[in-house]
Amino acid sequence: MGTYILISVLILIICILLILVVLVQNSKGGGLASNFAGSNQYMGVRKTTDFLEKTTWSLAIALLVLSLVSIFVIPRNTDVQATFDTELREQIDNSQTQPIEGYQAPPSQE
Repeated sequence: MGTYILISVLILIICILLILVVLVQNSKGGGLASNFAGSNQYMGVRKTTDFLEKTTWSLAIALLVLSLVSIFVIPRNTDVQATFDTELREQIDNSQTQPIEGYQAPPSQE
């Protein structure tokens, strides 16, 4: 159960980061990269867009992987299911062995 909660929280954090990274980008090359138009900047416009694109892809891949991993760590309460199955089988067995009131068996065709 703890692993499932941890992965769920990581998925939520990645979703929020992915939303923020996508909102920073501009489809026409503007966005955050347009603020770094000066030629003396440490990161140029091209490097900023490369960084944002790589971050977007990395977060998307991490989200996909964590979503697939979460399938394997979903808590399953097998004890309750096994008890329910046993009780259901007992009820079926009891109903087959006890005659139904008011029911008459068809005459045998010998």
